[in-house]
Amino acid sequence: MEKDTKLVLGIAGGGFLVLIILFVTILSLLGNSDGLNGTSFGNTVAVIPLQGEIAYGQSSFLESSVITPQTVTDSIKEAEEDSSVSAIVLDVNSPGGSPVASEEIMNAVKNSSKPVVVWISDIGASGAYLVASPADKIVASPSSIVGSIGVILSLTDLSGLYQKIGVNQYAIKAGEYKDMGASYRNLTPEETVMLQGMVDQDYEYFIKQVAENRNLDVEYVRSIAEGKIYTGTQAKDLKLVDETGDREKAIEMAARLGGISGDYNVITLTPTESLADILKGYSTNFAYALGKGIGSLINQDSVQSSVDYSLR
Repeated sequence: MEKDTKLVLGIAGGGFLVLIILFVTILSLLGNSDGLNGTSFGNTVAVIPLQGEIAYGQSSFLESSVITPQTVTDSIKEAEEDSSVSAIVLDVNSPGGSPVASEEIMNAVKNSSKPVVVWISDIGASGAYLVASPADKIVASPSSIVGSIGVILSLTDLSGLYQKIGVNQYAIKAGEYKDMGASYRNLTPEETVMLQGMVDQDYEYFIKQVAENRNLDVEYVRSIAEGKIYTGTQAKDLKLVDETGDREKAIEMAARLGGISGDYNVITLTPTESLADILKGYSTNFAYALGKGIGSLINQDSVQSSVDYSLR
């Protein structure tokens, strides 16, 4: 009898343990109240601001209007991993910036596991438009500036000014093209051809990416590219955006794409950098500035410091 009692208690205890495991598993699947802002499962739209120039780092403590690939991809990952979030809205107001940084954010948008809607407020041009192009939907303010599909490489020739003020700047170099783009001389015809080839290659890549992301013909995109800018209304007519409207319209569209049929919550994921990240960026740029200062004893405006190469 004692053995039978122990057997019954063992079975009951085992069954109770199984029930606890099932209960915990169900809670895990449904999500709990510890998600972003304590929202429930699947009824939240996460808004990620993209405000400012797209680059790989900030130049100082005071310069905060810089969009870095790391902060954006981290925010997208945070939204993807939170079970309460069903869709993402990128709130874009940017003239573009670094080609590589823009491409990195574009890939993060393209590979998102949750629907992404882009809302362009004042401006979504050049590199910022490249970022927006793979989104599931693009909504632009009717009066916004959209497009500027092109690449620019800016250089400065100050040789005439140097002559007038009596500055004789030169370089001791190893490598024929090491001072290409230096401000104390103009480009040679060969150098112009070389740099033009680089810009043309990136331009073609930009066009093909937009064509692929927006499901448009390459030749059609080329015909409306050329660095031209358009209003949001014009951009819709040209198929560069899907709809015109305000931020609320974009959020509503994202909610429906995310499968939310009723009311929904909206949260904003604002990237925050740690003190270590800020100091790292500041020290990196300080080292660059210091190196530039030392280098000025040899060549103050080498190609590395005088060239502005960007999608903007």
